[in-house]
Amino acid sequence: MGSSQETFSKKEKEKKRLKKKQDKEQKKEERKANSDKGKSLDEMLAYVDADGNITSTPPNPTQRKNNIKVEDIQIGVSRQAPIDPKDLIRKGKVTFFNESKGYGFIKDLESQESLFVHINSMASNIKENDKVTFETEMGPKGMNAIKVKLA
Repeated sequence: MGSSQETFSKKEKEKKRLKKKQDKEQKKEERKANSDKGKSLDEMLAYVDADGNITSTPPNPTQRKNNIKVEDIQIGVSRQAPIDPKDLIRKGKVTFFNESKGYGFIKDLESQESLFVHINSMASNIKENDKVTFETEMGPKGMNAIKVKLA
């Protein structure tokens, strides 16, 4: 005589699995019933009234206030004052320069920043410990000194 292979815990697990499946089906039906997919564009639009409240009715064009001036509208970034060319020129001291390889480094006197300089961006010949004036530009590995001249 064979006994049933189903134990109490197996029955409970099966009940939980069926309950979970029923809950999932019920949630699926609720989502279908409450779905926004069938709505038209007019039903989905929301409007803002003069007080800033959201409403479902469009505003009345006859009550619109036209107090916006075209001159007040700014598109993009506000304009900056043109930079004076004298402000771009910086002063520094040559800390290292290798003439055979054609490059070196200049230490900015204001920010104490070390800037790379190449022989192609020099207006005059320089050597170590010379005081120089220069401008800066962004290079592939950081800031570079350009238009280097003896001070």
